[in-house]
Amino acid sequence: MEDHPYNATQQDPDTPFDGAPAGGWGSLKGVARITGEAKPSAVAMKILGGLNKPGGVMCSSCAWAKPAKPNTFEFCENGAKATLWELDRRRVGAEFFAEHSVETLRGWHDHDLESSGRLTEPMRYDPGSGHYKPVSWDEAFAEIGRELAAMSPKEAVFYASGHAGLEASYLYALFARAMGHQNLPQSSNMCHETTSVNLKAAIGTPVGTCTLEDFDHCDTIFFFGQNTGSNSPRFLHVLKEAVDRGCKIVTFNPVRERGLIEFADPQSPAQMTVSGPTTISDHYYQVKPGGDIAAMAGLMKCVLAAEDAAPGTVLDQDFIAAETTGFDETAARIRATDWTEIEAESGLTRAMIEEAAEVYLSADRAIGIYGMGLTQHVNGWLNLGMLVNLLLMRGNIGKLGAGISPVRGHSNVQGQRTVGVGEKSAHMPADKLKELFGIDAPTEEGLNAVHACEGILDGRVKAMISLGGNLVRALPDRERMEAAWPKLRLSVHVATKLNRSHLAPGKVSYILPCLGRTDRDIQAGGEQAVSMEDTFSHIYGSIGQAEPPSDQVKSELAVVAGIAKATLPPNPALRWDEWTANYDLVRALIARTFPDDFAEMNEKLMQPGGFYRGNPARERNWQTDSGKAQFTTPTTLSALGGKPAGKDGMTLVTLRSNDQFNTTIYGFSDRLRGLSGGREVVLIHPAEIERLGLEEGQRVALETLIDDGVNRRVEGLTVTSYDLPPGCVAGYYPELNPLVPLSYHEKNSQTPAYKGTPVRIVA
Repeated sequence: MEDHPYNATQQDPDTPFDGAPAGGWGSLKGVARITGEAKPSAVAMKILGGLNKPGGVMCSSCAWAKPAKPNTFEFCENGAKATLWELDRRRVGAEFFAEHSVETLRGWHDHDLESSGRLTEPMRYDPGSGHYKPVSWDEAFAEIGRELAAMSPKEAVFYASGHAGLEASYLYALFARAMGHQNLPQSSNMCHETTSVNLKAAIGTPVGTCTLEDFDHCDTIFFFGQNTGSNSPRFLHVLKEAVDRGCKIVTFNPVRERGLIEFADPQSPAQMTVSGPTTISDHYYQVKPGGDIAAMAGLMKCVLAAEDAAPGTVLDQDFIAAETTGFDETAARIRATDWTEIEAESGLTRAMIEEAAEVYLSADRAIGIYGMGLTQHVNGWLNLGMLVNLLLMRGNIGKLGAGISPVRGHSNVQGQRTVGVGEKSAHMPADKLKELFGIDAPTEEGLNAVHACEGILDGRVKAMISLGGNLVRALPDRERMEAAWPKLRLSVHVATKLNRSHLAPGKVSYILPCLGRTDRDIQAGGEQAVSMEDTFSHIYGSIGQAEPPSDQVKSELAVVAGIAKATLPPNPALRWDEWTANYDLVRALIARTFPDDFAEMNEKLMQPGGFYRGNPARERNWQTDSGKAQFTTPTTLSALGGKPAGKDGMTLVTLRSNDQFNTTIYGFSDRLRGLSGGREVVLIHPAEIERLGLEEGQRVALETLIDDGVNRRVEGLTVTSYDLPPGCVAGYYPELNPLVPLSYHEKNSQTPAYKGTPVRIVA
């Protein structure tokens, strides 16, 4: 390990970084900039003041919790950006599309497309002129319904982005199954499907076991592959409070992310003026991409060694015997693993891992946090299995102040799956669909995102309905998918703003404008609320307060119901008009369909802090095949699908900047990484620049090192020195998505391996 050209525990001062803490004045300046650009409506400040508070608007950005006792300002920089972006006073309607053809718009940057403003009226693509043209809602619903009814149900795919509330999502899932298919891919297919599939196999639940209360009682928090500062900034307040009471935080991540290093609370006058920021991580280790399995194997090895030195005092033997299975085989494999292998695969020294293990061993209650740095790998299943192993060894699942906690991305991505948006029959109970609606639900599993894309490429899929999102831009193998999209017979986009996916129209293509989370939703039954689920399985009601961008914009639920009514044969049990008029009726259906999760949903909707739908694993009720929590025996020490070949082979990690949310680009500042300007960059350690004979600022291409007959290459990237482990490069998502093959994904869930693709730099 002595010849490593970087220090895995210290910032390289000769590479870009932000010397200021996360939060602080930088976050206030970021909000001020987006306020000036979006020119939000006058009600914006009122909405921000009530954001994530009972009776207010629930943030449309991340899925972090909304506490029962909120702060004065219960929003973060990213939440403010998302809210102000939605409250944009600029408008995109018939005049805009008459002026700009689809071909012209393809030349615009993603940022410029969305910053054009809010969509105001339904539009139909006219192939003859190359422009979108206005159309009435009745005409749109009628033609979409005819097209869907004319095709086999299996030829249609209904995608959901994670934005739509539980009510619209439930009806969307119902619509698909009433039509006769379960082709319901969701944005989780690109990020946390690894969690949904593999956590369910290990501990019997597809979601994390923690609640917000656990962070008041934990002794240590171990982070793996999660960037709190950019992806869930309100979490930083919770971490600061934990640190202030003595909790120790240990972070493993290939990139030194500022939010897990230092934080200054923008709501603290002291931290904004005279006192210093809070140090978040006691120890921060820059593990190699894909090296988390090895690092966790080392931690487990330390736990076993401590137990050997003091038998009966380290492992939770009673818990292991009563609640788990597979420990002996797993422990034997860990004992047989050599430290030399662990160091080589993790990029960390034995001393570093032993230092981290001391923190874990000294804690009675530990929480394991992870993000897409674990899930977006070919062997993501083993990443999660190893983290579960580490926690199970000391009984750290199913007790207060402990547990496993994936931090979910979009505001309702977890909730949509809870109410049936998913390709499996288990996602929506067939007996309830028969009882409530007389529907014989399909039994054949549907298509997830990867399988749907394969169907588009080979012609099996004829229609794509997108309830929000920018799917073409978010997918792997983007150039292939963007070329295939126009072959679709039907493409429908339900959206608040223009994006890149709208510029790859199918033969019949619509853009249908919908209300945002901040907009008032007035239906025949009066003002409506919508609901969503956070990363901790709590449900919240949200009430919009802004005037909609036009009187032609419909709610997501109304759009779903309108298409469904036009597509399906009459069924008196499918009361689309009544459900559109009164969302209480939909919530009553959700409660009847999923009684264990949503009993008395209407009565509890506005409960401060949300109402908890429960989690069996939290109660040590393991709904697995064995009825116990499952130890996972490691079969490899790397999460990568394979090592990059040759001396010039590198592992690509894709990143989101501080100035974006998923595919939405708010601006061109990656402040927390000390970067700004263009997004077409390749980040690489200075020693690797020298080794490969490159120069800072040189324009290069990246080429994928997977031989499947497809040449994948992204040109025009600027070599930029950055503090990264050797053998890896990093760049921005979604710009580098074309380098990730559709077939290169997590073993069990097909989540794209965005954090570990083999590439080489071509000068």
